[in-house]
Amino acid sequence: MAHQAKHPIIIGITGNIGSGKSTVAQLLRAWGYPVLDLDLLAERARENKKEELRRLFPEAFRGGVLDRRALGRLVFADPERLRALEDLLHPEIRRLLEEELARLEAPLVFLEIPLLFEKGWEGRVDATLLVAAPWEERLRRVVARSGLSPEEVLARERAQMPEAEKRRRATWVVENAGSLEDLERALGEVLADIRARFGVR
Repeated sequence: MAHQAKHPIIIGITGNIGSGKSTVAQLLRAWGYPVLDLDLLAERARENKKEELRRLFPEAFRGGVLDRRALGRLVFADPERLRALEDLLHPEIRRLLEEELARLEAPLVFLEIPLLFEKGWEGRVDATLLVAAPWEERLRRVVARSGLSPEEVLARERAQMPEAEKRRRATWVVENAGSLEDLERALGEVLADIRARFGVR
């Protein structure tokens, strides 16, 4: 059955550090699909709510500029302050997302969400696409591109839900352990399945 609703089908793209989410997003964009980045929407939400943030977290500002690392340290040490931050930003992120979806007027939209499962976004997307790769390969990629030490990459990996659990939860899994051609082929197969399942071109 064709998808008739005004609201587009939204597929959430996720994956642990170094899995290749951004590469998948780039491929989808090159193939003509709109891809929104939740981190960029969150950045815009923080900018839009800067005055409220300054009132709630004055110690996270340095000379009028929000220090995101300082903000992170504050909220992750205090569940109540984390809730206050989420209560402020989440409605604005949702508003910006709705604005973008209305502007795009596309039947199928991809939304890149690094912490999709950790932050409970499953209920806000129609299906989920996990980009997966072996840990050793992901570690090699991140160390090569970021300058982080293996220990720092491991700390970030441990802060995320295990990939094995994400595999169980995801609607589709794209394996990204081989060449770019392998990834393109696997992603193309998933795209065909998405179009067939939701009746979109």
